[in-house]
Amino acid sequence: MAIVNKTIDTGKAMNAIAHSCAGLLASASDDLREKMSFMDFFDRDKVAHKSISGLSLIVLRGSNGELKEARRQFMENNIHFVDFTETMTGDTYKEQLERTSQVSSEELTYYCVAAFAEKDTLDPITKRLSLWK
Repeated sequence: MAIVNKTIDTGKAMNAIAHSCAGLLASASDDLREKMSFMDFFDRDKVAHKSISGLSLIVLRGSNGELKEARRQFMENNIHFVDFTETMTGDTYKEQLERTSQVSSEELTYYCVAAFAEKDTLDPITKRLSLWK
């Protein structure tokens, strides 16, 4: 699931979700990757559409404070997660790294926090958030 900052525009949201989900997969252990249920889907012509998760991706929306709180609870509960912040946009990755290094975690504006865990583990943390539309 992903939680997107409700104050950002759709283009920034899509970028943040893509980066966060890619990072979530890249940083997952082999065991966790297996639980993410990636598989190839084949069309009628037997053409493979590779590595699509068989699980739903739920996208929620929240304020910056709600993203920070969810992130804090993910850390406390050892839930695998990735976040994407405002400082990670624009310019080159080198400038993004520099910008991010100058801001504390509490001062960052979070654009997206993506996490993977069992629904029963995530629900208590995310139940107050609404679906992103």
